[in-house]
Amino acid sequence: MPTHLPVFVVTTFLLAMLPGAGQALMLRQTLDGGRRRAWASIGGTCTGLVIWTTAAAAGLSAVLLANPHAYAAVRIAGGALLAALGVSTLAGLRKPPGPAPAPSGSSYGRAYAAGLATNLGNPKAGVFAISLLPQFLTDDGPVLISSVGLGVLWAAVTGAWYVIFTWAVDRGRVLVSRPATHRRLQVVTGCTLLGIGAAVALGV
Repeated sequence: MPTHLPVFVVTTFLLAMLPGAGQALMLRQTLDGGRRRAWASIGGTCTGLVIWTTAAAAGLSAVLLANPHAYAAVRIAGGALLAALGVSTLAGLRKPPGPAPAPSGSSYGRAYAAGLATNLGNPKAGVFAISLLPQFLTDDGPVLISSVGLGVLWAAVTGAWYVIFTWAVDRGRVLVSRPATHRRLQVVTGCTLLGIGAAVALGV
């Protein structure tokens, strides 16, 4: 059964706050489509965390760690996805400034898929799941169910932070919606995604 849950919550919240691919993606989605589209990406990210936790409990993460080729394939695919998002963000600089189009159901689906793919393309999430989560389990009770329960809690804590983060970004839209500021943020976000994508693909 899980133990030391307050420590686990604090640990996962601090991990969620670390700058990385997730925050860069949420920033991009909030600026381009608003909070609701960012929330769809948050849903995809949380789903990915639960999948990684379940895979770790089932031993899949251990297989990835033991197989350098499989680990590298996941890592490179994840890096390529992030780099593609960065290129797409920078390509948007060629478009004239104007109001963002109203999000549609398909855009929400793409935003969810982007969050899911970004998370699943980061094998470090699997490493975290297999290395840290067992420290919060005891020998009593069903390990699989307890592990998945921790994964759901991990996803909820991470999702809570991203909701706060995207709310703060959205509150500042009056400032960032100015064409010059928005373009600078696009450059920073695009370059950040490219840099993180390269770092993930190279295993840095």
